Amino acid sequence: MADRTTTRTARTKSAIFGAAEKLFLDHGYTGTSMDAVAELAGITKQTVYSHVGDKESLFLEVVDRMTGGAGDSLAARMVPPATVSSAEAYLVEFAEQQLEIVLTPRLMKLRRMVIGEHARFPALGQMLHRRGPGRSIARLAEVFETFAQRGLLKTGDARRAAVYFNWLVMGEPTNDAMLLGDDLLPGNAARRAHAEECVRIFMAAYGS
Repeated sequence: MADRTTTRTARTKSAIFGAAEKLFLDHGYTGTSMDAVAELAGITKQTVYSHVGDKESLFLEVVDRMTGGAGDSLAARMVPPATVSSAEAYLVEFAEQQLEIVLTPRLMKLRRMVIGEHARFPALGQMLHRRGPGRSIARLAEVFETFAQRGLLKTGDARRAAVYFNWLVMGEPTNDAMLLGDDLLPGNAARRAHAEECVRIFMAAYGS
């Protein structure tokens, strides 16, 4: 009985967050009501409140789940740096995977929404940065320290090098998509070429 209850609760929450994500991304915080979330999820409004609290809590949780999910996906795809023989090959793969995971219409909508709601929810920007680029930079800094210890890179300040690499990879394509629209999101070939060029530039400064 307990397992069935847990499964039912998980399904209900999944429906709520799925509906809330779509509505918040399409209509923003102000334009989304808990009635609409309940209707789209196929449950009662009372059930929504009992599982997630109020609208503000639901909104913050949706943003947290979306940003954290992207980071989880990237971490799951990458091999442990201790097993790597080529820093250059690893970084090309890392950059390409990061571009594929982050540069999606869904996450670009999220970024625009967070910027639009910054005055109402100043903590949102901090959350997105911590769970998004902040997490990526922290992971890269650990990788660079490992590579430096193994003689694959000469980074000095590993975190500083991670900051430079992260924004070398993400800066231009993210800004293009944010400001000029999702049509500017790069395809597979463009992502690969951009990743290779960014790594070439980075290795010119930090390669062993």
